[in-house]
Amino acid sequence: MSLLDPVVFIIGAGASGLAIAGCLTRLSIPYIILEREDCSASLWKKRTYDRLNLHLAKQYSQLPHFPFPKNFPKYVPKSQFIQYLDCYATHFHITLQFNQLVESERFDESIETWRVVARNVGSGEAEEYSGRFSVVATG
Repeated sequence: MSLLDPVVFIIGAGASGLAIAGCLTRLSIPYIILEREDCSASLWKKRTYDRLNLHLAKQYSQLPHFPFPKNFPKYVPKSQFIQYLDCYATHFHITLQFNQLVESERFDESIETWRVVARNVGSGEAEEYSGRFSVVATG
């Protein structure tokens, strides 16, 4: 096990996890995103049907500090939403740690720090992370 020290953990790399990471990047606050799947936005990429569109107009669905392109339709289809999420991650230089299954998370009151243990889905190897804040963005 290794002990890493980000300020913030983000558990989950869907739209909410990416949005948090984008905001933290703008503020130069270090973070680590742990995602159990092998990609970001796995719900959109792996579990939704192809004809799905956002049910809210795009101005209400965009992530912070990164509007949808003007040429996107009012109700963004799945393929363009995935493209948008990938561009968001690229724009904010978001680094993700995939295949990380979070097994436990606890707050260590003695040092006011969150402790997270995550296991690599492929290798089974566990890592321990510590940080000041934790965001659970698992949907």
